[in-house]
Amino acid sequence: MINPTEVNSLIRLLDDPDNEIYDHVHEKLLGYGSEVIAYLETAFEQAFDAVQQERIANLVHEIQFRSLKTDLQLWHQSGAFDLLQGILIINRYQYPDLDEQRVINQVESIKRDIWIQMMNEASPKEQIKLINHVFYNIYGFSGNISNHLDPQNSYLSQVLETKKGNQISLAIIYSIIAQKLDVPVYGVNLPQHFILAYVDESMENNFEGGILFYINAFNKGFIFGRRDVDMFLKQLNLKFDKQFYEPCSNTDIIKRVIRNLISAYENLGSAEKVVELNELLAILDNNPGINQRIMK
Repeated sequence: MINPTEVNSLIRLLDDPDNEIYDHVHEKLLGYGSEVIAYLETAFEQAFDAVQQERIANLVHEIQFRSLKTDLQLWHQSGAFDLLQGILIINRYQYPDLDEQRVINQVESIKRDIWIQMMNEASPKEQIKLINHVFYNIYGFSGNISNHLDPQNSYLSQVLETKKGNQISLAIIYSIIAQKLDVPVYGVNLPQHFILAYVDESMENNFEGGILFYINAFNKGFIFGRRDVDMFLKQLNLKFDKQFYEPCSNTDIIKRVIRNLISAYENLGSAEKVVELNELLAILDNNPGINQRIMK
């Protein structure tokens, strides 16, 4: 149980010039975890000392980042079954105080609007055309061509607000919604361009892996075939590799999101963020022995 008097006394010592005292106070407050954040935020608002404000802000970030790493590790080790949960954890890196239920409700709203119009008998391509109509024409989602390197393109909450994102963020939202509608659309980790595959799950043991066609979420849900993937890889001078054609795991998807963020922050010169994001990447590089692709 947290002791408010003790916590507030410790916070007042955060601007102590004695490094030994500061280190002790810092570690003690860090040990309280997220419970202490509300006290730190109140103290920040009341503080007039710039050193104290900076130390409080850094401590809040440190607590939140530690919590984020724990959440990401648990998500990964438990099988990474829920892609929406995984991308929300990454969203917390920039938006730790976000109302995540609001984000979930936005996704559900798009799904509901598609479901109202969807017929169970629709063919795979008709299903995709309907999703495309609602997702791109009614909701107005599009690829952020003018500012492609902006890190905001990788944060789910911002993509849902602005309706603009990069290849992978749009593909993530698209595939999550499709699967909620029992439409079997999964992410494919194609080099330089993340795409989606429509999988006939009754044909998965076939040579083509049951893939009927591919979808480009960045280009208004454009439908294309295996030969187009062949040509794209040829342009990149890459040899055939099964992973470029078949659905990848949720862990691989989140790793790619993190790599995009690392590139974006390197471009902005944000060295501290690059270091922290590499820590997140390292968590996912530790294979827990479960490699699930996107699940409903």
